Amino acid sequence: MNLGELIVKVRSYNPTADLNAVEQAYRFSAKVHRGQKRLSGEPYLTHPMAVASLIADMKLDVPTVVTGLLHDTVEDTLATVDEIGERFGPEVAGLVDGVTKISRMESGEQAAAEAENLRKMFIASAKDIRVLLVKLADRAHNLRTVDHLPQERRKKMAAESLDLYAPLANRLGIHWLKSEFEETAFRVLWEKEQRRIRETLALSRVERDGYIGEVCGLMTKRLKEAAIDAEVSGRPKLAYSIYRKMKEQGLDYDEIHDVVGFRVLVDSERECYDALGLIHGNWRPVPGRFRDYVALPKANLYQSLHTTVIGPYGERMEVQVRTHEMHRVAEFGIAAHWRYKSSSDKDSDENERLEWLQSLLEWPQQVEDPRQLLLTFKEDLFADEVIVFTPKGEPLTFSKGETVVDFAYRIHSEVGEHCAGARVNGQLTPLRYQLQAGDTVEVITTEDQTPSSDWLKFVRSPRAKERIMGHLKNAEKARARALGRKLFERDVGRHQLSVAKLQREGRMAELLKRFNRSEEKELFEAVGYGRVTTKQVLDFLVPGVAAEPTLPKRALKSLLRFLERRPSRGVVVNADEEAMVHFAKCCQPLPGEDIVGFLTRGRGVMVHSVDCSRLAGARSERILEVEWEKGSRAPRHVKIEVTSRDRPGLLAGMSQAIASAGVNIDKAYVRGAGKDAALNVFDLTLSTSEDFARVVRNLRRVPGVKDVRRVRT
Repeated sequence: MNLGELIVKVRSYNPTADLNAVEQAYRFSAKVHRGQKRLSGEPYLTHPMAVASLIADMKLDVPTVVTGLLHDTVEDTLATVDEIGERFGPEVAGLVDGVTKISRMESGEQAAAEAENLRKMFIASAKDIRVLLVKLADRAHNLRTVDHLPQERRKKMAAESLDLYAPLANRLGIHWLKSEFEETAFRVLWEKEQRRIRETLALSRVERDGYIGEVCGLMTKRLKEAAIDAEVSGRPKLAYSIYRKMKEQGLDYDEIHDVVGFRVLVDSERECYDALGLIHGNWRPVPGRFRDYVALPKANLYQSLHTTVIGPYGERMEVQVRTHEMHRVAEFGIAAHWRYKSSSDKDSDENERLEWLQSLLEWPQQVEDPRQLLLTFKEDLFADEVIVFTPKGEPLTFSKGETVVDFAYRIHSEVGEHCAGARVNGQLTPLRYQLQAGDTVEVITTEDQTPSSDWLKFVRSPRAKERIMGHLKNAEKARARALGRKLFERDVGRHQLSVAKLQREGRMAELLKRFNRSEEKELFEAVGYGRVTTKQVLDFLVPGVAAEPTLPKRALKSLLRFLERRPSRGVVVNADEEAMVHFAKCCQPLPGEDIVGFLTRGRGVMVHSVDCSRLAGARSERILEVEWEKGSRAPRHVKIEVTSRDRPGLLAGMSQAIASAGVNIDKAYVRGAGKDAALNVFDLTLSTSEDFARVVRNLRRVPGVKDVRRVRT
């Protein structure tokens, strides 16, 4: 590839493009890379030229082609991002910076450095997807020349390409790149297996080519008779695809069949279904092997009809039917759809369909451990897709393993934050329920429901994780501020000071300046976290007077564990709206039960049931009157013990009784309790005392149940 050939290639799909920047970038790249050589012995310039050519193969715009020519200049020469910006503009400079690796980390830990480079690339790609497309082109050419690397580096590059870049190209819908990554990596990593498959295929090549020609001719004839103008082609499956199928199905080399696929290209969507009907009319379809990605496109915009039929000679044939435009998108994916316009000019429907990509690429900003980032990202890339429906019948695509909470956040952040459950196909389901293909999902929300850190244990989508972590972080800060204000007011109050008095006298402003805080809430937050102590505050306000001991540092650090608790709502404490309220785990009081508050040191008010044994002997001055707000609902983990006869089927009857009360069973176990008796223990999630009463009533109606009681720790 030389400059003239590159210009001709770009003009072939963009005849009006101004290619002066391409010529300038070529000259600049040649100048700064002069004297550098690749391991193959070729001049280094051959690499950026090849990358630019691959970018042109994807039919991307001129700034992206220019970036391909310049992508290694900052990393491997004395050129800087600022210099690139001055010569080629901020757009190209931003793209070059996005694909430029971070300098080696001081720690020297290679794995962490590589993960940090990936994080940088993903974050840059979230702002401009062209960064990622340039990186894929860069990897593609490096993989084409991988044989010039030492064996260890060769295998490492191949493994990384197979683990990360191939599934990434697949998720972006760039099929030809995905196939190239897989085939080259397969050859490098499993050379013996790859050679064996190719030899096996070669033995039957003549017979297979004849079969492909016969089927294509027959299919074309049938379509033409039905007045459908179609382009029919067939080809053998790629070696890695066959190898993966052999591994999944436990096949040996002499058992390799079904290695040919056929494709039918037509002019319109209607003709796709007409052609499919004709194919099914001539060859018997295999049940369960039909997929309609035309009506229900994949998240990466891929559309096609997939079917498997029993063809001539009893052989199975995989057939794909799509339009010519669908085929273009199938080959080039996101690259075929991305538009470089101002945000106001972009197609809002297309932006919405590509929102999954934005969410996926933004997720690395939320993961602090770079190695965990790579594991999480790979999980998201490899996940299979399922299509589910809203109550109005709108299809939405999710990764396999995503839950109703992921669904709720996909609808809207507010829906996600208040998601209390869902009806899936009309049946109530827990938050952990994993979406299945074809489900119709209706989210149930309640005002008092808020995200819990437990949600992070089962949600899968980057969007849901990001929103939940953001909510928990804000809630943690709010608790720290409330705690800090309590500590501040308590300790300054002992010296006849108050927030209002300090504000009137202008001393609060001095205090903020002393501790480098711009607002009072920031100061209270710092006190709550223990970054600023009330002793330091009093040393400034009342020099020479030590503050009384405040909350120990270890107790302050325990504030971080408050994420495990729900924000305290639904309880009124002497009309003090700022009081921090927590619910005792020993008795787990339910809304509707009689409760009492216990004033703790530095942690606000702990709400107990009035009959809680932990309050025996408590000092009366620390007991507060509290009451439930009207209509309060607060999910609690409650354990109940049921003593019953030991007979077959009784556990099923009790489970049905609990379910009919509209309550989920989190855990259940049974053990013998003497002659003809059993002790059944159920862990339930209840929201009110009425839920508990309903469960008890239903259980006591089950024949064989002797006693039902709640267990308090």
